[in-house]
Amino acid sequence: MDIRLSSASSKEFGGQRLAVFILFWGFLTSSGPWAAPAPPPPRPPQPSNGPGQNNNGLLSPSDFSAAVAVFSQQQTPSTGLGPVFNDDACAQCHHAPNVGGDSQVTALRAGIFSEGVFSDPPGGSLIDHRALAPQIVPRVPNNANVRSIRASISTLGDGYVEAVPDQTLLSIAAAQPGLSNGQIHGVANWVPVLELPHSTAVGRFGWKSQHASLLSFSADAFRNEMGITTPLFPTELSSNGNSVQAFEPAGFFETTPNRPNNNDVISVTSFIRSTPVRARIPGAPDLGVVPRGVVLSGQAQFIKAGEGTFMTIGCAICHVASLTTGAQGTAVNGGAYTVQPPLAGITFHPFSDYLLHDVGTGDGIVQTGDQSTRNLIRTAPLWGISTRKTLMHDGASLDIPAAISRHAGEASVVIQSFNALPASDQQNLITFLNSL
Repeated sequence: MDIRLSSASSKEFGGQRLAVFILFWGFLTSSGPWAAPAPPPPRPPQPSNGPGQNNNGLLSPSDFSAAVAVFSQQQTPSTGLGPVFNDDACAQCHHAPNVGGDSQVTALRAGIFSEGVFSDPPGGSLIDHRALAPQIVPRVPNNANVRSIRASISTLGDGYVEAVPDQTLLSIAAAQPGLSNGQIHGVANWVPVLELPHSTAVGRFGWKSQHASLLSFSADAFRNEMGITTPLFPTELSSNGNSVQAFEPAGFFETTPNRPNNNDVISVTSFIRSTPVRARIPGAPDLGVVPRGVVLSGQAQFIKAGEGTFMTIGCAICHVASLTTGAQGTAVNGGAYTVQPPLAGITFHPFSDYLLHDVGTGDGIVQTGDQSTRNLIRTAPLWGISTRKTLMHDGASLDIPAAISRHAGEASVVIQSFNALPASDQQNLITFLNSL
């Protein structure tokens, strides 16, 4: 859904800060259309390293341990690695602060923009860094005038994100223009669900929201990041459009139905679905209105003050604080998956709408969307930001103030409001973000 209204001046938007604050404070604490019934369910425990310690209950302890092992398994040519790939294990790119998290590992994409149209170079926009032989390592083509670095994204808690009904995200998109005088208008990216042919759902995974299903997302990573084909991605990668089949181990056929590694993508998907939501730093006050009689002291006061500023200046219009998963049995992913009991009816706090926006940092790459998505980028979830060392889609921002300053486009008026704040209010907002 792409709802675009006429832009308002900064002055007009500033006059609506109180309204935005009231709407989003109520969104956090009431039983409105985007919130769970009060009181919200308790937050699951903070993720921790080690098999069996960060299982949300979706898997048995033994099955979870096995899924962690598959996610961490170092692949080799004999298990299907390559011939062209970025790394040899899921955990190589997803390991901080725990297995499944983010990292400073990046991917490279490139393409050609000519006469208003983006097109992939031969072999696709992903330019893998490694190969089983030096002569087949892909290169950025000389005529590729669009080039982008992509940071690895955390997968922790994404089972809850998958369990959010499409309509929730569509409702958020529909409300954003009214909350911002037409300045902000998220785009829901409808994408194929690969495990259910001819079905689509609202994308939410990847920097372009290019997948709605964690199974589709995982199969994509197996093929594009490790060079391992599966029934969902049965075609081998090339090297700049040139076949690399000659560099496969002799007699190795990855896509045969009985190939053991076809089950690995299912194990990885189950691991992601079974990780708890991201927890805040110890001692951070709960979101929403402070209960009557509760007195905050020390750092908690600054965090709570920063939370209020985050809401009033409009940050939460895109970085939506709270989402609620569907009830048990709710069909998601176009009907390919139903919400399981451990994930059902849970309110969690990702600080993202999972929609695409033009905030001035789009990388010019088109993936599963149409040409209008070229300079759009998914709203980065802010949960877990306290553990990250590099920020934004390219990892080029090294702290929160630097990331804030890069926002433009739809976020321009919000950033103007931030810049107009007293230094103490700005610092409180940053302190709040560092508590997530």
